[in-house]
Amino acid sequence: MAKESTEQTEALKPLWSGVVTFGLVSVPVSLFPANRGSTLRLRMVDAQGNFLQRRYFGTDEGGAEAGDPLDAEDLVRGYEFEKDRFITVEDDELDALDPEKSREIDLAQFVDLHALSPLHFERAYFLVPDGSTTKAYRLLAEILAQEERAGIATFVMRGKQYLCAILAEGGILRAETLRFAEEVRSPETIGLPPRVSANSAEMKKFAKAIKALKANTLDRAALEDQHTASIVKLAEKKLRSGTDVIPAGPETEEVDESTTNVVDLMEVLKERLQGKQRARAAPADSARKRKRVNGGELKSKSKTELYELAQSMDIRGRSSMSKAELKNAVARH
Repeated sequence: MAKESTEQTEALKPLWSGVVTFGLVSVPVSLFPANRGSTLRLRMVDAQGNFLQRRYFGTDEGGAEAGDPLDAEDLVRGYEFEKDRFITVEDDELDALDPEKSREIDLAQFVDLHALSPLHFERAYFLVPDGSTTKAYRLLAEILAQEERAGIATFVMRGKQYLCAILAEGGILRAETLRFAEEVRSPETIGLPPRVSANSAEMKKFAKAIKALKANTLDRAALEDQHTASIVKLAEKKLRSGTDVIPAGPETEEVDESTTNVVDLMEVLKERLQGKQRARAAPADSARKRKRVNGGELKSKSKTELYELAQSMDIRGRSSMSKAELKNAVARH
């Protein structure tokens, strides 16, 4: 188990690396996801256990004939400016609108924590100190916690610009990407009834009921996914009894991307705060890896091996690719 944990830790890569800046201060950081999706994955397969692929088909409404499968070159993006009327947008036009690449999270202002509504929070990330010193990181985390403030900034990751809040908790910086104003509904838009004053007797009754269930901390058992556990329990029961089990066929092994980089992120934080940095892979290593990929060895590789190569190259959509698609994607990379 220790060996497996070490290999997984070495495989963990930040989604983004750069600096948090404000005034003349620069704090080198790496960004890691604080959330991950459910480990349960139900895949669509046929009766023999072969993975299925989503395809686009024509509808015969003045375009492609109904039922005809469409290739990638047949697909066009369209902006609907009126009902069923579109303006086409080409990939190169979208590329030209991409925000300028940057390695900075430039804090524009520091707001009161209570001014941030949880409705605006979208996704959480840990900011891990990067570089040879952690002094600036520690100071920023401490002052944000003391002042109960959050830094507001924008940054660019993978060609998309994000609005985010930088928070501090327990000496650790966290980035919360924020939803833009137009993405958040107001109570008025959902038809809430007008507010009325509450009866004092009813208030006391509710207060008593709440007090009876009062707790100082959140029980972690309340955060457990009971539905997922029930599905896993059902699957394990069927496996033990041999019910509905599809016989294993050649090359049906699938890699679950959600568990590939499962590590104790707190250990990574601890190492970084103690000044321990992992050695980065030398450029020569990448060249050797690319040479192996281009060396005609793809035909002999299993789907799992092809998936691992695709993962090391950060090829998008790899988790839903067939073996043939993985092979083509790796070869083209």
